[in-house]
Amino acid sequence: MSRREIDDYLAGLEEPRRTTLSQVRDTIVSVIPDAEECISYSMPAFRVHGEVVAGFAAFKTHLSYLPHSGSVFSELEADLSGYAHSKGALRFPVDAPLPRALVERLIAVRLRQAFGTAEEREEPSGRG
Repeated sequence: MSRREIDDYLAGLEEPRRTTLSQVRDTIVSVIPDAEECISYSMPAFRVHGEVVAGFAAFKTHLSYLPHSGSVFSELEADLSGYAHSKGALRFPVDAPLPRALVERLIAVRLRQAFGTAEEREEPSGRG
């Protein structure tokens, strides 16, 4: 159902917003293919293990990437030069999707914040 809701959200947008956000969606899905597509705060989002880790939205003069964390961007300041952003939204032009490499870094930081590194998630061995 949620994938359909995102389809409906995108279908309701005028060009070039629709195409640009469709490309962002495709990039997010390719980076985290097992993520559940959902709607969060009335905007398209992606959930991993119950935690919302990425999203996007269309506005009148710009589009936004939403990490669903107020601390992702502070870790990537150098990568975000040229983009306006607040604590929780990265703004980009309606006709220019975010580069894949940037989306990968944004998601990697968010996943690490939400779930730790692979090493942090492993149980210590030898206990019992």
